[in-house]
Amino acid sequence: MRRSLGLLSIVLCLAPLAGCGGDGGSSSENELTIYSGRNEKLVGRLIDSFGRKSGVKVKVRYGESAELAATIAEEGDNSPADVFFSQDAGALGAVEDSLAPLPATLTNAVPERFRDPRGRWSGTSARARVVAFSTERVQERELPDSIFGFTEPRWKGKVGFAPPNASFQAFVSGMRLDVGDARTKQWLAAIKRNKPKLYDNNIQTVEAIARGEVDVGFVNHYYLYELRAERPDLPVRNHWLRPGDPGSLVNVAGTGILSSTEHKPQAERFVRFLQGREAQTYFAQKTFEYPLTAGVQPIRGLPPLRRVVGPGFALGKLGGELRGTLRMLEEAGFST
Repeated sequence: MRRSLGLLSIVLCLAPLAGCGGDGGSSSENELTIYSGRNEKLVGRLIDSFGRKSGVKVKVRYGESAELAATIAEEGDNSPADVFFSQDAGALGAVEDSLAPLPATLTNAVPERFRDPRGRWSGTSARARVVAFSTERVQERELPDSIFGFTEPRWKGKVGFAPPNASFQAFVSGMRLDVGDARTKQWLAAIKRNKPKLYDNNIQTVEAIARGEVDVGFVNHYYLYELRAERPDLPVRNHWLRPGDPGSLVNVAGTGILSSTEHKPQAERFVRFLQGREAQTYFAQKTFEYPLTAGVQPIRGLPPLRRVVGPGFALGKLGGELRGTLRMLEEAGFST
């Protein structure tokens, strides 16, 4: 599944609103409009389930998270959206001023590092950056414990990644926030000299490892599990970099309620639903992400989330870095 993020400054023509929900939600007072940066194929069933069980008439506008964030900013107080369900914490951070503070019961339901420090948005699920590697050509003990180690000559021509993918762009933004622009530019230049193979998305990257095109790839952790669901014998594993390394970024999908909403009770109910057992179990077992609320465990084989630690900046800051990151990638020769 593709999870991509566009340029914040560009507002594209978005899909018409799609409705779902039970007949009991026909009143305008019992409806909810969601702007979802998460793909309909990924979360459509969950949103449908909320509509059926709550009786709330739900309308959904799907699009890229960054594009929807730009739309919310442009619409201002006239936005028809009640809830922003974002694939990326950076997109939530980009519209924080348009979001209302959430009740403490909702923000406190997830770990502190996966919510806005001022309580305007809260994570729903998490994913970690990893280095996927070939079990046929690489021993894990040979792999560096830092993303900076892959600039060494021995990895020349053996690394793959997807510059157009939002998760890679967020990783580069995170590196900029963590170690600064100068060192990030140095890393990009050194990786470029190592002649990496470039792909359109993370799935292609993991498939290339399995085919033997590259030995390692920079991806999100769940793509391995997506492919293993179809190919249990896939000769690829995930390598987890050391805690705090830029290559260990843990990002979240999350929700915020617009301050302009006239349907606050329904909006809070939806956020609470995404934090509940049904949705959290879905994220764990169907999308292979990390659930964020207590009582639901990730799939077998994933390290505990408390041990998966990225750089220490607030995730909402990622949104403000996207333009600069895209410019930096282009200057380094990585087309986005």
